[in-house]
Amino acid sequence: MFRQLIANNTLQDLTYALLVAATFMLLLLALRWLVLRYLKRIASNTETEIDNFLLEVLSATRVLLAAAIGLYLGSHFLTLPATMEKWVGRIFVIALILQLGFWASRGLIFWLRNHFSQGNEEDQGARAMTLSLLSFLGRVVVWVLVLLSMMDNLGINVTALVASLGIGGIAIALAAQNILSDLFASLTIAIDKPFVIGDFIILGEEMGTVEHVGLKTTRIRSLGGEQIVLSNNDLLQSRIRNYKRMDERRALFAIGVTYDTPAEKLELIPKLIEQAVAAQTDARFDRAHFKCFGAFSLDFEAVYYVCKPDYKLFMNVQQAINLQLVRSFAANSIEFAFPTQTLHLSHGAIPGLMAATAT
Repeated sequence: MFRQLIANNTLQDLTYALLVAATFMLLLLALRWLVLRYLKRIASNTETEIDNFLLEVLSATRVLLAAAIGLYLGSHFLTLPATMEKWVGRIFVIALILQLGFWASRGLIFWLRNHFSQGNEEDQGARAMTLSLLSFLGRVVVWVLVLLSMMDNLGINVTALVASLGIGGIAIALAAQNILSDLFASLTIAIDKPFVIGDFIILGEEMGTVEHVGLKTTRIRSLGGEQIVLSNNDLLQSRIRNYKRMDERRALFAIGVTYDTPAEKLELIPKLIEQAVAAQTDARFDRAHFKCFGAFSLDFEAVYYVCKPDYKLFMNVQQAINLQLVRSFAANSIEFAFPTQTLHLSHGAIPGLMAATAT
């Protein structure tokens, strides 16, 4: 084939073909540079996304396209063997298909990034997680279509290939059903958003902050610092408690006072608890009651709400309330109860043993 190429063309024909190919390559590359420069200048002065989209897509133009067009045009100045002429046309079409794939992939990623960049900061973790998954799946779809188009251009029966892959895909799906279940679980997480990156979740005995949601696994950073890797399918089959989406925290605590506390002071205790809670700017008082007679104490139960979900703030409020109660109880001569036992021995129950009372 190459001997026929050399035999059918003179040195002048080959020179013309190379000059035409090189000239068109340089012209296309220069045109690409000028267009990108022009679009950058326009994009910096406008607020529309169309010029940014064109700039992003055209920046994905490869030298491969310029080389393919140059060689294809240069080949028209030569007398090619039939086989070589057919392959030159196929290579040219394959180069165009590849370039279309680069443009489509870059345009898809730009559209997804622009679409998911809109919204408030609270949804940033959800947008980042969804963007990552959809970008990967979108690129897979684009390049599968590119591969099938290239194979069809090469003369491969794509219809029969897809049909055979469909039959074989059933067997593969049965063998890899765990992987596929995790894949569909990742799509469920991306669409339904039971949690997003940055949320603090608890499932079973595991708890931590979500760091990454992948196609098969989700990674959580525990309070101890280690990374916990969980299967997406197992994750969705668990009951997830998402603390990041709390609007406020409900706090319930109990205190006990000694049995010798007078009734008028018992009536005062709920008011003291309410005053301690009301003194905190981030807390909202709900109730405080004399609940029951305990084994060694008179028990009170109180409920209040912390207006923000932050756990550190919750502990700071609880600490401030406890300190305030210690001060107010001391000021009113109210004693906190602690576990005690009283043992009464009747006089003369055991010969020679004196009556004693132990507390």
